[in-house]
Amino acid sequence: MMKAYISVFKLRISNGLQYRAAALAGIGTQFFFGFMFIMIFEAFYAHAIQEPPMTLSQVITYTWLKQAFLVFIVLWLRDNELFQLITSGNIAYELCRPNDIYGFWYAKLLAQRLSSALLRCFPILIVVFFLPAPYGLQLPPDFISFLLFLAVLIVGLLMIIAISMLIYISVFVTMSPSGSLLLFSVFGEFLAGLIIPVPLMPGWMQQIVYLLPFHWTADFPFRVFTGNLSKSEAVTGLGIQIVWLAALITFGKFAMSKALKRVVVQGG
Repeated sequence: MMKAYISVFKLRISNGLQYRAAALAGIGTQFFFGFMFIMIFEAFYAHAIQEPPMTLSQVITYTWLKQAFLVFIVLWLRDNELFQLITSGNIAYELCRPNDIYGFWYAKLLAQRLSSALLRCFPILIVVFFLPAPYGLQLPPDFISFLLFLAVLIVGLLMIIAISMLIYISVFVTMSPSGSLLLFSVFGEFLAGLIIPVPLMPGWMQQIVYLLPFHWTADFPFRVFTGNLSKSEAVTGLGIQIVWLAALITFGKFAMSKALKRVVVQGG
């Protein structure tokens, strides 16, 4: 069974790497939004009455990481083929496969995000590294922090795919891909710190954010990179990420099994 997952993963990676023109257009868009967010934060810091919990250089680095790894952390990235399978009734063909649908789709979504990231992240990171201060990317405090960043970023990616799987599973009930996607994306991306870094949110809002899994996918890895979190906090957070990942996958498989038992395929 694992060979089937690896095969579809490799096939999707190879297919995703063909879209170079789309990646190039995406890179331009991400630079535009990166500079726009940086200018907004510059204005905010210039008129701040109190010392913010993150330095401006940390926020700028956070912003560039968000743009470089955008396909790792956004919930609006979708696979229309999976939505089509559910809404058209072609899910019947998936049910005929001798594989677990949850694992099969999970491998597809993982490959989709990795292939897009390989085309986009390195050009952005290289360019922003050479930008003049204060607009450039600051490296982590030390090599250990960088290794911890890679670890928590990977687990965060696995978490975002597990959350994305819940979007597809919800379509079995709602039959509205756009509705499910909008509901998860609007709340999930704000709570992940993609609009405002979590430390800059009001205290009462931070308490809500820390109770939910979303900030572990983006805000937490980026703050590890910037040095806003200590190594001990990074290691503790990594453990919490793994617990959340296991819980999300377990719940996703349970919800998928329940949804598939209620599937009714119509047609001749």
